[in-house]
Amino acid sequence: MKLKSLAVALSVLGCTAAHADINIGISVSATGPAASLGISQKNTVALLPPSIGGEKVNYIVLDDASDPTQASKNARKLISEEKVDVIIGSSTVPASAAIAEVANETKTPQVSNGPVDLTKEKNAWVFRSPQHNLIMAGALVGHMKETKVKSVAFIGYSDAFGEGWLKEIKPLLEAAGIQMSVVERYNRTDTSVSGQVLKIVAAKPDAVLIVGSGTPAALPHITLAERGYKGQIYQTHGAANKEFLKVGGKALEGGILPVGPVVVAAQLPDNHPSKKIGLNYVKRYEDKYGAGSVSSFGAHLADAFTLVEWAVPAALKKAKPGTPEFRQALRDAMETARDVVATHGVYTMNPTDHFGLDARARVLVRVENGAFKLLSGK
Repeated sequence: MKLKSLAVALSVLGCTAAHADINIGISVSATGPAASLGISQKNTVALLPPSIGGEKVNYIVLDDASDPTQASKNARKLISEEKVDVIIGSSTVPASAAIAEVANETKTPQVSNGPVDLTKEKNAWVFRSPQHNLIMAGALVGHMKETKVKSVAFIGYSDAFGEGWLKEIKPLLEAAGIQMSVVERYNRTDTSVSGQVLKIVAAKPDAVLIVGSGTPAALPHITLAERGYKGQIYQTHGAANKEFLKVGGKALEGGILPVGPVVVAAQLPDNHPSKKIGLNYVKRYEDKYGAGSVSSFGAHLADAFTLVEWAVPAALKKAKPGTPEFRQALRDAMETARDVVATHGVYTMNPTDHFGLDARARVLVRVENGAFKLLSGK
């Protein structure tokens, strides 16, 4: 009888040992210049489920203050002290790139919330939830062609996000026969871009493309309006939140930008693959944080989790959480993601594409009466 009891006890202990919590580390820019991006991402964590595949999930959230150096420190802390299985973050391209260095070094999968471009050697462990800049740039150039734009001026961040957009859009403009007449840059923390805007206005371009993110993206737009510029002004998906609209006010009216479908989920046709999940995210977020509070950037974090959630069951068949083998299996599973429907689009990954989104992940919107109005899904 005692032997039988001991066997049962060992069996129970064995079952307990076979299970381990999944630790997800999250670094976001909840303060600093990118706070309007990171706050909604931090808020979204509260909407995530407590378990995946029957395993408990622990979420460890750190603020990197929009600083790449702090983002790198966060990543090392999450890996060395918290023993995370995957890192989600950060909110900006520079901070995401800093985390990517650590992710590759430690062989820890990362799902970036910034559309960071990396060399082939540094791409293996890094996935992205946002759209690649090339997808969004294509939508803007298509609109420019339709509206007979012949020249465009560029003013963008003097960092990886700005340079990444410049690299992607220049060939598209050249192929469309559109001249890039002026290239100007500014910093995320700048309080004035008057000098850059004076040069742009003097060049008299048909259109201006502003490459910024969150509230700092409004500064060039406001300045152009103050200087009397009447041409079409374009923004990127980096500006797609309510804080940007509040800061820019009436100066933003008529501005056009490409966004993920979740931004205008209620305006999408019923057959759009992201409409149902997008509306669900919007409802849950606004039920918790208030009407009109939802942001596309919080949805990027939700989508990052969706990718992890999709990959976990396959990884659990190969290893236990908390081990190098599980991290490897998780990475491998994410790389085989197929038709994973999320708020910003449908993900299909492969070894050479760790963005995984196609044209279904973009729509064009115009700022009308302080809100985003759907133009097209091109």
